[in-house]
Amino acid sequence: MQDEVFGSSYSAAIYISRILTLPDGRSKVFVLGESGIETELASENVPFVGGTDPSLRREIEPSDFTSIASGEALDPEVGVVLAGLDFHINYLKLSLAFAYLQRGAKFLATNVDSTLPNAHALFPGAGTIAAPLTLMTGKEPIRCGKPSQAMMDAIEGKFAFDRKRACMVGDRLNTDICFGNEGGLGGTLAVLTGVSKREEWDKEDAPIKPMFWADKLGDLLIVPS
Repeated sequence: MQDEVFGSSYSAAIYISRILTLPDGRSKVFVLGESGIETELASENVPFVGGTDPSLRREIEPSDFTSIASGEALDPEVGVVLAGLDFHINYLKLSLAFAYLQRGAKFLATNVDSTLPNAHALFPGAGTIAAPLTLMTGKEPIRCGKPSQAMMDAIEGKFAFDRKRACMVGDRLNTDICFGNEGGLGGTLAVLTGVSKREEWDKEDAPIKPMFWADKLGDLLIVPS
């Protein structure tokens, strides 16, 4: 079962290791994210820095400005900045990421979800980590998660499934349902246990609509009497 789980962090690792072309000597990834991203990069033998490094979990100091500006604090082998969900984001990490991007590193994001459902509430999602860098650089990241069709192609390449016999199930219109619709899957099912609400796709001019919907995924187990 574990090898059938294809998350956005794994998609990013696949993209970096097998698709992205990087200059010689610049194969490392500067990670804005947690250990899950590091695990997926390691599984594809992609070298990385940043991430859960405890030395970066602190306030920025005056000397950091000088060392980052001069390049002394930067790893010359970094060729990619990968932004994901980071529970310890700070000014120091963003400054390092921005410096790498200014020096030509590729800008990737595991996903750009604006919010994260948890404990029956919404919290900042992975997209809020990439957003400041987008504002700084004026450039959008390459998106490795839903609704990117690069992720769909990677999944199809690994599992060789028939798209017309697959159904995308999710709770967010602009990622889950858009991913299935644009990927030409046989169906899309929206569930009302997360972010998007029924009134969003009931509008006549709604840009994204699921083929089916359910109050919750468990409803699929209910057999009509």
